[in-house]
Amino acid sequence: MDAYALAERIAAGDRFQDLTRPTKSLAKNSHYRIWRDGTTVLLKVYGTPARERRESHAITALGDLECIPVRLDGSSDEEPAWALFEDPGQWSLASLPGNSEAARKAGAVLRSVHESDPSALTNLTRGIDNEWIQVDFASTIRRLARYRRRVGIDSDLYDAMAAVTPPRASEPRAAHTDPTPEHFVLDESGGVTLVDWEWATLAPPEWDLSKAAWLLRARSGSESAAALQDGYGEVLDPIEMSRWIIYHAAMLLIFEAEQRMSDAGADSYSDTVAEILRVLEVAAS
Repeated sequence: MDAYALAERIAAGDRFQDLTRPTKSLAKNSHYRIWRDGTTVLLKVYGTPARERRESHAITALGDLECIPVRLDGSSDEEPAWALFEDPGQWSLASLPGNSEAARKAGAVLRSVHESDPSALTNLTRGIDNEWIQVDFASTIRRLARYRRRVGIDSDLYDAMAAVTPPRASEPRAAHTDPTPEHFVLDESGGVTLVDWEWATLAPPEWDLSKAAWLLRARSGSESAAALQDGYGEVLDPIEMSRWIIYHAAMLLIFEAEQRMSDAGADSYSDTVAEILRVLEVAAS
């Protein structure tokens, strides 16, 4: 059964809307809004059963936090795996550019995650720690080498990226690891829910904070990024922030190069490459 047929079955005659964002990924998740009993619920159909299991575990472990989505039903035994959630809202930080108050609330939400008890989330004793970051940063830059021509990175820029010192990481805490603007969802009252917990683990808080602030700045401007860090209660050092951006941007370029058609032009990666160029001098300090 494909995702659309599953949505039809679960909607059981009620109206539903496909919310899935276009992507080249063969194992993408699909999302549907279903109108039911005078309200709406969200159906998430997972690319793999393991994603449903990971997200279900994270939501159970962190369920006491107000920012966690409310799961109503679901199954990893069916094909495809799925979960049904209360509808957290129709807006996100991505659809509300320049809304500093929403960004500030998102920062506070991220802080609440990092201050939560990590023991219920995983039995890892270390998680993604500073040693892991140092090794993976270098590994990521090496992996990028195979795609650098495709994404529009010349040899001089690649060498400059490879010379950047890896970012420092503090002790791992409960972390989302992919806090993009789309994943901070707002309801009509302004409440913020952080969605898509498939990749939650123990990681340095700088990982989440730098990625959220970086992507929000790129899409909504520096004021929104500053508001998010204000809501979080911490502003990353500019040098460290720049090094985290190099790291995140390299990972994003690799992901996109692996997902897109091989003949995609370098222009399709230009925004991310421009972000690397923007911060490179500071990162190299």
